[in-house]
Amino acid sequence: MSKHVAVIGAGIVGLGIAAEASRRGHRVTVIDPAPATGATYAAAGMLAPVSELHYQEERLLALTSESARLYPGFVAGLGETGYQETGTLVAAFDAADRTALADLKQAQLAEGLEVHEITSREARRLEPSLGPALTGAFYAPGDHQVDPRALSAALVKMLRNSGAAVVSKEAAGLITDAEGTVVGVQLAGGEVVAADETVVANGLAAAALSGLPEGLRLPLRPVHGDILRLRVPTALQPLLTSTIRGIVRGHPVYLVPRGDGTVVIGATQREDGSADVSAGGVYQLLRDAQTLVPAVAELALEEMTCRARPGTPDNAPLLGRVAAGAEDLPGLVVATGFFRHGVLLTPAAAKICADLIDGVQISVELLQFNPDRFSKMTKESHA
Repeated sequence: MSKHVAVIGAGIVGLGIAAEASRRGHRVTVIDPAPATGATYAAAGMLAPVSELHYQEERLLALTSESARLYPGFVAGLGETGYQETGTLVAAFDAADRTALADLKQAQLAEGLEVHEITSREARRLEPSLGPALTGAFYAPGDHQVDPRALSAALVKMLRNSGAAVVSKEAAGLITDAEGTVVGVQLAGGEVVAADETVVANGLAAAALSGLPEGLRLPLRPVHGDILRLRVPTALQPLLTSTIRGIVRGHPVYLVPRGDGTVVIGATQREDGSADVSAGGVYQLLRDAQTLVPAVAELALEEMTCRARPGTPDNAPLLGRVAAGAEDLPGLVVATGFFRHGVLLTPAAAKICADLIDGVQISVELLQFNPDRFSKMTKESHA
C-alpha cells in the first residue's frame, strides 16, 4: 500500500531513505533547508567495512558489510555518483605503525574479512607515488569509494524526477494525534506536512525536534573533523589509483583520488565544540599525507572544510522504530547517529527504513541499533 513518507533531513542518509521509499512506490516529501551541505558535503566517501573496522565496534561489521554489498544496486541508474570498485591500500610509516596495522589485520582476519599483507616494494609497484619511508602495507580489495557530493546530487535529481517534493524549510517538530501516532511534521514557519510515516534523519538536529516521544533520549554529540581537497597538476595525473589509508607516527590519514583530478585528504577528529577549520588539523593532514605520498607538496590546495558528524555513546547509529509500551510507536522511524559511517551505511539504512515503512519484519540483530536503547522506554523485545 502506497503511503506518504516525510523524511526530515536531506543528508546522504535521508536522501537514500527517500529514494528507496520512492522506488517502492511511496509518495515522498523531503524536508531540509539546505540539502547535502552538512557532514555529507565534507565526507570523503570511503566504503570501507574492512579498513574501517575499529576495536570494540565489531557489532557494526555485519551492517557495514551488508551495506557495501548493496551499493552497486543502490547506485544503479542514478548516473554519475563517483562509485569505484578500486581497493584500498593501507600503509604504515614506522615499526610501531606497522605493529598496530598487523594487530588490526588479525582482528580483521578473525572476522573473516579479506586483507592481504604486502611488502613496501609491492605497495609502491601498485602505487608508484608512495614514498620510500614505508615499513609495510596491507591491501583490502573489497573496500571501495563513492563521491558523496555527486551521489547526493544524483539522488536529489532522481527524487525530483520521480515526483517527490523537496521542501527547503527547517522542520520544527513532529505532530501526533490523540492516540500518540506521529502524523506529520511542523515546519519552522508553522506550516504542516501531513504524512503516514515520518523519518527523522536530520543528524545532530534530531534531538532538538519538538514532539519527540516522551522519554526518548537521542544522545547525539558533534564530532568535528577537518578535511582537505587538493587538485593534482596534469603532469602528475593520475597521482593515485587506489584509496590510501595510513598510520603515520600513530596518526591516521587517508587520501582518496577522484576521477576529476582531485584528491581528498582527511580527516581529523575532535570534540572541542569548534566548527572552524583547525590550523593544527590542516598542518597534521598535509604533513602525514606528504609523508606517505611526497608529491602532495606539489598539489594545489583548493578547499578546507570542517563539519560535525553525529556520534552516539557507542558509536553505532540510532536506527529503527521507537517503543511505545509493548508495541512500536506508529508513524515514526529514526535514522541518525551514523558518525563515521553515514555514507557507507546509506543503502542499508535506506532498506531497513523502507522495510519498516512497508511492514516487513526486520532481523533481531538490528534491534541492537534501536533509537530508544539509551532511553527507559525500551520494550522487552528490545532487551
